Amino acid sequence: MRHTPRYLMTDVDEVKRLIRANPWTTYVSAASTGLVASHYPTLLEETDDDSIVIVTHFGRPDEVAHEVGQHEMLVIVQGPHGYISPNWYEPGDIIPTWNHATAHLYGVPEILSEEENYRVLERLTDHFEHPMPEPRSLASDEEYSRRIAKGTIGLRIRVTRFDARSKFSQNKAPEVRERIIDALAGEGPYAQPSLAEEMRRVEGGS
Repeated sequence: MRHTPRYLMTDVDEVKRLIRANPWTTYVSAASTGLVASHYPTLLEETDDDSIVIVTHFGRPDEVAHEVGQHEMLVIVQGPHGYISPNWYEPGDIIPTWNHATAHLYGVPEILSEEENYRVLERLTDHFEHPMPEPRSLASDEEYSRRIAKGTIGLRIRVTRFDARSKFSQNKAPEVRERIIDALAGEGPYAQPSLAEEMRRVEGGS
C-alpha cells in the first residue's frame, strides 16, 4: 500500500477485528506462471497473544495455480470504504478522497490434513449459519459433506507481517469529520453507513 504513516494501523487487536468483521478476502500469489488471485471466506483462529492466524479453504485445483506452500502469500482484507466528497469539506476545498480500512497479511500457507480441512469447513458453515433462524450444519449429512469436502483443500496461514491502514479523514478538523460521518450515515448518493459506523467508533476511542 501507499506509504501513509498518518493512517497506519499497528494495533494487532484492530487488525484482528478487521478480519473478523470482513471475512471475504483476496488471496494473491506470485506463482511461477505469473500473478494468481482467488477469493474465499476466512476465519481468524483466536489466540491470546499478538499472533495472527487465519484459516480458509481453496476449491481444487486453486492450490495448484497458487503453488500453495512454496512461497509467501498476500491476503487482502477489505473493510468499510467509500468516496468522500469535497462537498462535505470547508468552502474552497475541492479535492475528494476515498476512506477505507484495509489490511495486507503475509505468510506461507500450511496445507491442512483432510480431517482438519473438514473441521475448518464445519466451522465456516456453523459460523455463517449461526444467525439464521434454522441453521444448517454439515453434520446433518456427514457422509455427503465429506464427499463434497474432498473437492477442497484447507489452509492455515500464520501471519508473519502485515501492513494495515485506517484512513478516516484524520487530516481534517473534528467538525469536518463529523460532517463526513453524518453524510455517510445519511441517504445521499455516497452514503456508506458501515463506514460511518466505523469512523464513529474510531472517533469515540480517540
